Amino acid sequence: MPPNPFKPGPGVSPPELIGRGDSLQRIEEGIVDGPGAPGRIALFTGARGVGKTVMLNEAESRYQAAGWHCINVGATARMLDDLARRVARLIDLEDPPPHRTLRKISLPGGGGAEWDVTPPSPTDLRSDMEGLLDLLVVRGAGLFVTIDEVHGADKAQLREIATITQLLNRDDRQFAIAMAGLPAAVSEMLSDDVLTFMRRADRHDLQSLYVDDVEDALRTTIESNDRTIDDEGCRLAAEATDGYPYLVQLVGYQVWRSTGSTHIARSSVTRGVERAKRRLRDQVHGPALKDLSDGDRAYLKAMSVDDGPSRTADIAQRLEQSQQYANTYRRRLIAAGVVESPARGRVDLAIPYLRESLRELS
Repeated sequence: MPPNPFKPGPGVSPPELIGRGDSLQRIEEGIVDGPGAPGRIALFTGARGVGKTVMLNEAESRYQAAGWHCINVGATARMLDDLARRVARLIDLEDPPPHRTLRKISLPGGGGAEWDVTPPSPTDLRSDMEGLLDLLVVRGAGLFVTIDEVHGADKAQLREIATITQLLNRDDRQFAIAMAGLPAAVSEMLSDDVLTFMRRADRHDLQSLYVDDVEDALRTTIESNDRTIDDEGCRLAAEATDGYPYLVQLVGYQVWRSTGSTHIARSSVTRGVERAKRRLRDQVHGPALKDLSDGDRAYLKAMSVDDGPSRTADIAQRLEQSQQYANTYRRRLIAAGVVESPARGRVDLAIPYLRESLRELS
């Protein structure tokens, strides 16, 4: 039996990337067009599970194919230290330093060899990056850095990275950077006066996928792995994903597991979809709700009454609070990537099937 081709693990690149052709083209243009190209500074935003980390992976693979060194760092308290260590290791890889110099060799019975140890020269991150880029440019390569979950980064460290990026960009260095984060939190981050340079990043707002594209991708992945699927069942599976990239892989994975045959019938699709929904509740809905305050969860439960987008005025009325009070939780939930605002005065749930989970908790 062939292995399951679908990959619902967090941040794992899918077997077929759907609906991101424009973003990938802009990344590749940045590689080819050189310093100053918009694609050299990229920012991926979107709701949870929409594929931001996957896009960082895809960008990295393209820079690697062009011969560049790539460094990925997380938005942690030690982000700059981590980046500095990785840069230093690459410098040693490109130009191994002489660690010791032989001073003298003692006569037999009088001891061994004596060495002079050359201490590393004190440098800073910018100098190290410039030194690495000097080594790489000789062979026509460069350095590509990715930062995931940038909305959780310390602003002081982001300011340092933004300043270095601006200086390297001004000097026409072979350097590129891509970041990913939740839309509202990223917008708040970019409101910082020192980070104005990063506002000119090539922004990729990742949206849900078209169901027709999802259907084609599901069928292609299944058939290229020696199985077939009913047309009706394939459409049912595609519609069940709601165009949510993480759910595309989760539905595909569970549908594949729901049959031991080389043909996937509609009954197997139905079982797989139900399993995917249960797994979504356990892996996504549960953790997302657990991290919220009681006030956040009350706001979401008030939203779950509606079958679609809710009016913010209605939410405040259901909470028996002023709209100003309710808006505090609206902003928090948008920043957390759980709620989105499709229009002025309207809010909607950003994660598929969350409404059903909330109703079960009521």
